[in-house]
Amino acid sequence: MIKGFGGVFWRTKNLDATKKWYSEVFKIKIENWNGAIIKPHSENETIFSFFAEDDSYFPAEQQVMLNFQVYNIDETIKHLEEIGVPLVKERESSEYGKFIWIEDPEGRLIELWEK
Repeated sequence: MIKGFGGVFWRTKNLDATKKWYSEVFKIKIENWNGAIIKPHSENETIFSFFAEDDSYFPAEQQVMLNFQVYNIDETIKHLEEIGVPLVKERESSEYGKFIWIEDPEGRLIELWEK
């Protein structure tokens, strides 16, 4: 019935700082309407998954976690180091791909994934 996700929306305490951070860190051009249209790459997949309330995969006080699929995790790490964004968990590799985690300015854990 659905064609795909139409968007991800959330409230932020400091709109300008959050827009600037996401623009710099992920190289997203944030438009005047406070968002961006991200067109999927043909190899991109969107995962829709539920976690139990007590699952430790991401912080319990965080109801939703963003996961961005990246082209190259090593280049992403290099970019993050250049702009001073630290990893908050060690890099992991599994049968699902390579993963790293960072936090946005308001402390939301974000997962970056190379499949």
